[in-house]
Amino acid sequence: MSINKEQKWYTKLPHPVTMLFGIIILATLLSHILPTGEYARKLVNGRQQVIPGTFDYIDASPIGILDMFTAMAKGFKAASDIIWVIFTSGIMFGILQKTKMVENVVGTIIKKLGLKRKYLIVFILTYLFGMLGVAVGYENNIAMIPIGAMLSLALGGDLILAAGMSVAAITVGFGLSPINPYTVGTGHQIAELPMFSGAGLRSVLCFIGLTLLALYNVRYFKKITKDEYNGLGKDLDETGFSLNKSIQEYQMDTKSYLVAAVFVSGMSIMLYGIFEHKWYLKEIAAIFTMICIVCGIVAKMSASEISKTALQSVAVVAPGAFMVGFATTIKVILEQGQISDTIAFNLSEVLVSLPIYFSAIVMSLSQCVMNILIPSGSGQALATLPVMIPVGDLVGLTRQTTILAFQIGDGVTNLINPTLGGLIAMLSLCRVPFDRWLRFITPLMIIILLMCWIFLSIAVFTGWS
Repeated sequence: MSINKEQKWYTKLPHPVTMLFGIIILATLLSHILPTGEYARKLVNGRQQVIPGTFDYIDASPIGILDMFTAMAKGFKAASDIIWVIFTSGIMFGILQKTKMVENVVGTIIKKLGLKRKYLIVFILTYLFGMLGVAVGYENNIAMIPIGAMLSLALGGDLILAAGMSVAAITVGFGLSPINPYTVGTGHQIAELPMFSGAGLRSVLCFIGLTLLALYNVRYFKKITKDEYNGLGKDLDETGFSLNKSIQEYQMDTKSYLVAAVFVSGMSIMLYGIFEHKWYLKEIAAIFTMICIVCGIVAKMSASEISKTALQSVAVVAPGAFMVGFATTIKVILEQGQISDTIAFNLSEVLVSLPIYFSAIVMSLSQCVMNILIPSGSGQALATLPVMIPVGDLVGLTRQTTILAFQIGDGVTNLINPTLGGLIAMLSLCRVPFDRWLRFITPLMIIILLMCWIFLSIAVFTGWS
């Protein structure tokens, strides 16, 4: 009885599929309500960039009921690359799980470190996953999420904690990274600023963001350690993530070392390709597939055993893959309805009339809104910054401050962005439903956003450039 009395409003959030379908309907309705408009664009380095001052209203193209439902198929087609990455990463972890390599590695690590320092371990793991986001990228780290899940459960945590110290850490690290090529790098190119300039302030911002997250994770861990019913992950599916024997029994055998060597070698090749040859989702998925096959061979699994494991693994990650395709439908509808540019234009018009400090914060808020419409960081930069930078110049913001406002709006709200395929994919691999994720991460997102706005105000006050 007491549990029901303590229920808050957020415990009544609808199912994630229902939430996304509601957003799809809203986007469809907006195509009937908002005037249709667009900016002229030019090709820059192979990508379309908005030309400021060219916005014009055009003939309306509202989305009909049939169009809304056919957009779902187009959404799955547009998201096919990331859906395939979800399947291949799920299969890869399934194979690694079958060989017992990951379990042996996690069990041995926890055995060496000791459970007495479990809170410190969570703190350190949050930073480690955060640094992967800072230096490696976002979707590139998808294969590390199941390892975070196993580490969390081995320490006595749950899958929500696992997502907090892996998914959230990668998201915060990537979103506030001083060397993010998709947001900061693209923004600096558009603003004609030295690449990755202002890294000092951005590094401090990123470090504080990860520290707040680490403290938040430890606080949650202590809460569920005292009473597991205080947690949000008590009935989530932990099959395959939990250790099957006591910590003291774990040790690495020859097979585990061989499989680990294949996994590390494959991931190293993937990182080399990402940094040297600009590999992305298709190439990452190809590497995952090759790791699956070689690990299966090294572990002396039969072809039939590998095949059965692959299908079982697909079944586990299929709901997340579906969510990614479903979420991409929103982007397809907004593009067909041609209202994204209208929203960007009207937001920029509002900024001109505001005092300079409010302009910076509202500019950041406007990017929060645009991040739902255009979840790609570089795509959002190319669509909005050519408009926002001249507006920033007009109201007295330095271009460095404008880029920071954009980075904050894009990066922090990635924590709760239902249209961000990478986020949905990582949560699915961690088996955390989106509604529970919102309940866990939203308070922290608000705290980090407020902290970032303080830094943004300091940048305005000092004329940071």
